[in-house]
Amino acid sequence: MSEDTVIDPTAAAEPAPLTIRKLAYGDLPAVLAIERRSFQTPWSLAMFVLELSKPAEICLAIEGPRGLVGYLVCSRYADVWHLMNIAVAPERRREGIATGLMQRLFAEAGAEARFTLEVRTSNRSAIAMYERFGFRPAGHRRRYYHDNGEDALIMWLEPAGA
Repeated sequence: MSEDTVIDPTAAAEPAPLTIRKLAYGDLPAVLAIERRSFQTPWSLAMFVLELSKPAEICLAIEGPRGLVGYLVCSRYADVWHLMNIAVAPERRREGIATGLMQRLFAEAGAEARFTLEVRTSNRSAIAMYERFGFRPAGHRRRYYHDNGEDALIMWLEPAGA
């Protein structure tokens, strides 16, 4: 899907639909603002710049008339896509925004794509969303998160025919 995708979340607070497009360097101030409100240990500007500079990436932004409301960063390593980061502005959560980003990711990666990710074991809402998309637990990374030593749950999603 090379052109912008428009979604219309069912519970949207904004009257206009949201547009999903490629994440750009110019989006980084808005991305950092969402990142800092979303995570205990937010990514730095340098981390986002590094990910955006990689050729094998799917980096998406979702915006409405009032600006950016979410983003997704996914890297490709050999034959596996690694979901690195996804966030939605706290005041816009539970509107289908992350779902829209995930659906666009799957469309861009293709039907045969394999995915993996790590998620904090305490992040039940994220785990539930990933499970709705078919991700399954595949192990733990002990003390993965440096800020508090929390474990990460490793999850995988295999293509339908695998």
